[in-house]
Amino acid sequence: MVINNLALSNYRNYLSDEITFSDGINILFGDNAQGKTNILEAIYILATTKSHRTSKDKELINFDFAESHIKAIINKRDIDYRIDMHLRKNKSKGVAIDRVPIRKTSQLMGLVNVILFSPVDLDIIKNGPSERRHFMDMELCQLNKIYYSNLSSYNKILNQRNNLLKNIYFDKSQIDMLDIWDAQLVEYGIKIIKDRNNFIDKINKIILDIHKKLTNDKEIIRVSYDKNVSEEDFARELLAKRDQDLRYQSTQVGPHRDDMSFYIDDIDVKTYGSQGQQRTAALSLKLSEIELVKEITGDNPILLLDDVMSELDSSRRDALLSSINDIQTIITCTGYDDFIKERLTIDKVYKVSKGTIQQVTI
Repeated sequence: MVINNLALSNYRNYLSDEITFSDGINILFGDNAQGKTNILEAIYILATTKSHRTSKDKELINFDFAESHIKAIINKRDIDYRIDMHLRKNKSKGVAIDRVPIRKTSQLMGLVNVILFSPVDLDIIKNGPSERRHFMDMELCQLNKIYYSNLSSYNKILNQRNNLLKNIYFDKSQIDMLDIWDAQLVEYGIKIIKDRNNFIDKINKIILDIHKKLTNDKEIIRVSYDKNVSEEDFARELLAKRDQDLRYQSTQVGPHRDDMSFYIDDIDVKTYGSQGQQRTAALSLKLSEIELVKEITGDNPILLLDDVMSELDSSRRDALLSSINDIQTIITCTGYDDFIKERLTIDKVYKVSKGTIQQVTI
């Protein structure tokens, strides 16, 4: 799987520009705040329907315009697909595949598989549980359309249940309506828990060998899925916590409170691991993500490395570079001289400056 071409119109700081990628290694270099990450963000949105930096489409649109357009040509198993996405400030986004509008953006999920790795991801171990849930959800949504549908339904029901809890505070007669929302929340929640459990099982089978290689066989890593509640107990726990939910006016139990933990030699990395161990575990997780996509889809993902090389020491950088030989990779950095000295074969280099893209000769 590769992205051949990307065109941006009124997107962030791009008024109108286009870039053609190589199937191999592509470098986007330039000073900070010039628009390098915006290019990766646009590709990520085409794959996941969401930005990794904002939840508001209007923030993706150039200030002087009411809408923006992202267009890409994707090649998947020797078939070209054209994806068009219109982002509008006051309306939901519009998407077309091969010029045919789709009814729901969820129909786009799975067409493109991307893995984004940024400095923020290096802190996934020590940061809050919401980031680790987001990691699980975004990967599962790309690999499983049914999961995407179940998660969307769960989140909608969760919001409606929380709104009802707030209303009951003022009108106790509505309390019986909780039974209806509880049944639906449990129905979709159980499906999410099962899929996340399977996902962590698959990650564990892959990450063990990767982490051993990164640490020269010195460390054994294990990932734990920390369920807030089990499938069997969800309905009972939801009912048992109802008084607490009413008091806090929000739902206290369910997969929206799940987490992941990482153990090296059975020691909790978040609490007791060094920063080096936390970062190595994060790198192992990202490399596992690449292998998982290959295993499930039978195809390579597109790898987006957003200024992450400067955050890695030489050994971790070497480990990352050795894993991308057969993957289309788009790398952002402030300068590309260091990459020339590495064992990468760079295919295309672009300079990004003030929302303009210019190919340069290596």
